[in-house]
Amino acid sequence: MNETRTAARTGPVGPVDAEGFRAAMSSFPAGVVLVTTREEDGTPRGFTASSFCSVSLAPPLVSVCQGTGAQSYGAFQECARFAVSVLRSGQRELASRFATRGADKFGGGGLVALEGSGLLVAADALVTLECAVHARHPAGDHVILVGEVRGVGQGEGEPLVHWGRGFRALR
Repeated sequence: MNETRTAARTGPVGPVDAEGFRAAMSSFPAGVVLVTTREEDGTPRGFTASSFCSVSLAPPLVSVCQGTGAQSYGAFQECARFAVSVLRSGQRELASRFATRGADKFGGGGLVALEGSGLLVAADALVTLECAVHARHPAGDHVILVGEVRGVGQGEGEPLVHWGRGFRALR
């Protein structure tokens, strides 16, 4: 059977600049997570990310990317553990707060402490993962943080997604 297929093109492919790359990546919908840890003195730190994915089933590994210019960067370079909260559609304010430089990320509510570790996570998250740091990999202006999942909690609801440079619900 001879079948000819042509790929649809949306426009010419050209040189890459930061703004063009950012615009292109905003066309890819992604889930939204909060990533949190504590500094050695107990101070909580965290950030919002959409660059999160599963890596391995055995052992259970996940990865998240963090910018090297993030205010919490130092804490995540030193921590031994972190938590990931997969956000649901009703948690836009929480996602925005943790994505805003200089915001009081932990003062606005919507968080609870995990028993045992004390790591803060989003209350009523779709999924909560407690992780031990497995590896850190430099990648341009980001670091890929790989965590071995040590605990899982599941909630209910619809996911929050990031698309078109904004937080959105699927429905």
